[in-house]
Amino acid sequence: MRGQKELYETLTALEIQYEYHEHPPLATIEEAIVHWKDYNSGRCKNIFFRNHKGNRHYLVILEHLRQLDIHDLEKRLRQGKLTFASDQRLKKYLGVEPGSVSPFGLINDTEKHVHLFIDEKLNEYERLAFHPNVNTASLVITKKDFLRFLGHTGNPHEFIRLYD
Repeated sequence: MRGQKELYETLTALEIQYEYHEHPPLATIEEAIVHWKDYNSGRCKNIFFRNHKGNRHYLVILEHLRQLDIHDLEKRLRQGKLTFASDQRLKKYLGVEPGSVSPFGLINDTEKHVHLFIDEKLNEYERLAFHPNVNTASLVITKKDFLRFLGHTGNPHEFIRLYD
């Protein structure tokens, strides 16, 4: 698995600048808000799902204050019944531990298996914050660079309206 070192090498190779913010391990959004207060960026909640057959996986990225209604999400994504992916699947496809879910983990998805659904509300922000594959730090990058990173990974992704 490719970790933080490889992530930073990838960002450097893509000439993506970032702000690095170290903090204690963050297990919940409530804990994160305390440490994110000075970031000038959209803060993201990243949730990893699988379909009921377990043969498709999705990373859903939404604005951190949004409450997720999984049944509504299933209707909007039109991917069938969704459940949270196991720790083993998280490690296999994104190379991260629980609590560290991030689109930066896509550097480990060499088969381009994971599909991203991104809350269109995040388009309101010029900069976005994500964990760098560990929950003891956050990186802030521009939305433009985030999209360039996604282009580099080659994973399918789309902005969707997650809430009315």
